[in-house]
Amino acid sequence: MKKVEAIIRTDKLEDLKKVLGESEKVQGLTVSQVLGFGNQLGHPEYLRGQKILITLLAKVKLEIVVEDQYVDELIDLIIDKARTGEVGDGKIFIIPIDEVVRIRTGEKGGSAI
Repeated sequence: MKKVEAIIRTDKLEDLKKVLGESEKVQGLTVSQVLGFGNQLGHPEYLRGQKILITLLAKVKLEIVVEDQYVDELIDLIIDKARTGEVGDGKIFIIPIDEVVRIRTGEKGGSAI
C-alpha cells in the first residue's frame, strides 16, 4: 500500500474530488487546508494602501491510501485534473504504508482501506 499526498491549488479541489469519488480504486480521502511556499514565491497585496508581500500561499493537501497497483493511475488522474501549466500547481508525494487497521472492525491490510 502507498499513501499519495498531493498539494494542489484550492480551485482544483472540486474537480479532483468529483473524479476521485467516481473512481473504484479510491475508497476515501482526507483534505487539509495548508499554507506553504515554493517556486511560486508569493504575490503582493495591498492593505489600506500598504504593500504587503504574501509569502505563504493557501493550498489544499489530499491524502489518499491505495493499493500499490493503483498508484500510477492515481498520479495520472491527479496530474490531469490539477495541472494548469503555471508555477504553483503543486507536488505529489508517494509514501509507503506498512499496515492499515480499521478501528471499527479491526480489519487489517487492503480490506481496511
